[in-house]
Amino acid sequence: MALIKKPVTGMKDIMPDEMQIRDYVMNVIKETYRAFGFTPIETPCMEHIENLSSKQGGENEKLIFKVLKRGEKLNLEKAECEADLVDNGLRYDLTVPLCRYYSNHANDLPSPFKALQMGNVWRADRPQRGRYRQFMQCDIDIIGEPSNLAEIELILATTSTLGKLGFKNFEIRINERRILKAMAAYSGFEEKDYDTVFIILDKMDKIGLEGVAEELEKAEFPKEAIEKYLSLFTGVEQAEDGIAYLAETLGDYLEADVVQSMQEISASVTSTKTADFELVFDPTLVRGMSYYTGTIFEIAIPEFGGSCGGGGRYDKMVGNFTGKDVPACGFSIGFERIIMLLMESGFQIPEQPAKVAYLIEKGYPGDQLSEVIAKAQKARAEGQQVLVVRMNKNKKFQKEQLRKDGYEDFVEFFKN
Repeated sequence: MALIKKPVTGMKDIMPDEMQIRDYVMNVIKETYRAFGFTPIETPCMEHIENLSSKQGGENEKLIFKVLKRGEKLNLEKAECEADLVDNGLRYDLTVPLCRYYSNHANDLPSPFKALQMGNVWRADRPQRGRYRQFMQCDIDIIGEPSNLAEIELILATTSTLGKLGFKNFEIRINERRILKAMAAYSGFEEKDYDTVFIILDKMDKIGLEGVAEELEKAEFPKEAIEKYLSLFTGVEQAEDGIAYLAETLGDYLEADVVQSMQEISASVTSTKTADFELVFDPTLVRGMSYYTGTIFEIAIPEFGGSCGGGGRYDKMVGNFTGKDVPACGFSIGFERIIMLLMESGFQIPEQPAKVAYLIEKGYPGDQLSEVIAKAQKARAEGQQVLVVRMNKNKKFQKEQLRKDGYEDFVEFFKN
């Protein structure tokens, strides 16, 4: 039986032309984030299953690639439940591993700690355009900073990176979990029902206001509460300043410091941004992770039509490891979707070194080969990218393939 050539469903092989762009984008990300003071770290691809299944990851906890116990620990005959079979899992994001990492090394890290992570994560999701079961995440997080300085720095660093990659006219949508809760409480929903209400609200961009109303009715919530709730979104849409409108309408349901913090973030980001984007208050923004406690944000790029990254504040998560809450906030770029958009737009890496291919005919004298290599070495030292290969019989096709990889100049060496 022949072995299987295609990659596992939901995963992909990366071709050289895409890999060049990926390398370039990763370098831009690292360079920009380092300029903002973020420090690169790395965590293992596998985590304890207890950490991944702690009811903080929302729907992602249903998508874990779980790892069987090994050797003597695996006893299929005596196993009564999943816990008897599984002890680890592939990470579904970089935030849970970061919190474990910080909890384990807090005494050796500065405060606040600005972390940069780039690595693959895995989710047993349904593959679709721009979404794979294995994909790269690029996260920046600030742990130990309780003020909105963290949010401001994260938004500016992320948008500066997108700007350097050529993205324009995009949006950073922003909301606050406490605003979501205040709107629900004002409308008359019980606290125990908030999560259900927010899950339905999260579908607003797909099913619209009427669709949300229908689903809330199907969930048997009071009609009066539904009407009062949805009127808030209509009011925000019509208001010149949505946050100010909610502050006035919600009254004591919404803490004054929440409004002040959101206004400060907006003013600071808008006045100091270097990229072409808009910061937009979006009261329908929920974000699926249940570990978010405050500000939440999301990247919306018109060409994609969906989210290309996001993040928020998660002040309670480190405390699940240490017993003591530590303020934390993070932002993740949707790396795979960014790469897809760049590839589809015909993106060309700027200021690439000249690429030259040396084609050596079969049978070229061995005693002269060192001269060719020496010439290639000299060109490389001068900044050129030189490929030294044997000349194929079908030289025309060989050159066509090399041109696809960016080689435009060819130097041919023939035997006498």
